[in-house]
Amino acid sequence: MTLNMSIPALLFPAISLTMLAYNARYLAIAALIRQLHKEYLDSFSKTIGTQITLLRKRLFLIRNMQATAIISFLGAVITMSLLYTNSNTWANYAFGASLLALMISLILSLIEVQLSTKALSVQLKSLEKNSN
Repeated sequence: MTLNMSIPALLFPAISLTMLAYNARYLAIAALIRQLHKEYLDSFSKTIGTQITLLRKRLFLIRNMQATAIISFLGAVITMSLLYTNSNTWANYAFGASLLALMISLILSLIEVQLSTKALSVQLKSLEKNSN
């Protein structure tokens, strides 16, 4: 397959939208951490402590999701630069690295979604205990 400018250019909107979604998750988690911190200082609840632990893991994953998405974006730009200079072999390597970084970012996103679901489960269990 011959790599041309339009192929890596297709990654630009996908990566940009992915980074917007990751940033939205980051901002939501940051607000939640601030809220839970205040509640934890008032009550020292074990449930809140568990959620804070999960949020720390999620924050770590989101940081790495964003980093690998940025690397993927840079890889697409480098690919286009290499194609522009007719360095096709290096362009293929850069594009492969860009796709690999995007896959890693998406896998990290999947793991973060699983942790998010786990955190919600902790909250639901707490609600169930208090409602009985």
